[in-house]
Amino acid sequence: MAENYYQKDIETMPVEEMKKLQSEKLVKQVKHVYENVAYYRNLMDEKGVKPEDIHGIEDLHKLPFLSKADLRDAYPYGLLGKPLKECVRIHSTSGTTGRRVVAFYTQHDVDLWEDCCARAIVAAGGTDEDVCQVAYGYGLFTGGAGLHGGSHKVGCLTLPMSSGNTDRQIQFMEDLGATILCCTPSYAAYVGESLKEKGYKPEDIPLKAGIFGAEPWTEEMRHQIEETLGIKAYDIYGLTETSGPGVAFECSEQTGMHINEDHFIAEIIDPDTGEVLPEGEKGELVFTALDKEAFPLLRYRTRDICVLSRKKCSCGRTLIKMAKPMGRTDDMLIIRGVNVFPSQIETVLLNEGYQPNYQIIVDRVNNTDTFEVNVEMNPEQFTDKVSEILGMERKLSDAMKIMLGINPKVRLVAPKSIVRSEGKAVRVVDKRKLV
Repeated sequence: MAENYYQKDIETMPVEEMKKLQSEKLVKQVKHVYENVAYYRNLMDEKGVKPEDIHGIEDLHKLPFLSKADLRDAYPYGLLGKPLKECVRIHSTSGTTGRRVVAFYTQHDVDLWEDCCARAIVAAGGTDEDVCQVAYGYGLFTGGAGLHGGSHKVGCLTLPMSSGNTDRQIQFMEDLGATILCCTPSYAAYVGESLKEKGYKPEDIPLKAGIFGAEPWTEEMRHQIEETLGIKAYDIYGLTETSGPGVAFECSEQTGMHINEDHFIAEIIDPDTGEVLPEGEKGELVFTALDKEAFPLLRYRTRDICVLSRKKCSCGRTLIKMAKPMGRTDDMLIIRGVNVFPSQIETVLLNEGYQPNYQIIVDRVNNTDTFEVNVEMNPEQFTDKVSEILGMERKLSDAMKIMLGINPKVRLVAPKSIVRSEGKAVRVVDKRKLV
């Protein structure tokens, strides 16, 4: 397909020009942070680094890291980089433990964030003739607000649906001719499942593209969503801490997500040592926000594991790409000494013909980890014959052992018995007291 751009000069900027722009912005941002954010100034002083030591991106490694623990320690105003009267909005993480992370935005921050989301929508084929249905949650969660603003920038007719009320989602999708759907991948799968149950075929709905993020999803899940909804499914990446969705986005080539490098510098580090790794090495993703005024994070550790690549892209964009995150350093499960990522479970289920409706339950009994995976049967698989269910459970358990190197107890449950997610799916219940 012919590739479109929202801001072509930036998205196709020669790499050396981009690095020069990043260096200029970094010098200004470090000065801004040092002068206005006491928390980070103290971290720099402890490390013996002053703003005049930073001459460009080649000096980025000299700066201290920030982690989510720092953000919680500095809650609510400790990392604020602008007077509160200049801030126009907050968003907050969806975490349920500890202090929430609250991010602040000036109007300038909001405008740049919406530009990033607009780039993602245009890369997915969006124009001012499209109808963009935003079914991410609105409110403190960044998903709804980010794609809503980006949709406006592109000039789409925007349907601010928020999450939930799937019958109404389908009604508006059909009646108003939605062509682009923005939501979590698990909710997109649920919408597809609901449409199928209502007797719709993919050609019966006008959707052509979907922009899905906020939770991990596999290539197998992408293909399933594309088939069910009759669309091309694009990935989008972001964190509340660095603005929200739109930090990186997929183009039509779909071999990774282009990072908006004029606003964010990406690094890959060894998660154990903090050493910066060369391009192509797998490690923890770190972001520096170059333009954020109200919440200007430098070297923020995302805990996402991925790879960066500057391999030439057929779309014409020169922005560096990040691979789909391969897990996280902090939500990786270690079960009986084995590293387990939920995405591995999902891959097995989809390969074996199951829907991605599952829940991992981990506990510790007599100092030994227990590992159970509840999996929902498809209606056509459902049976009340115990012997058949046991055979299916054994087969799934064996497939998971091949993938994981560890045998979970698989329990097949009736269709629709696992609570559906209309926001982020709750995939893991860890009952162990590990802290």
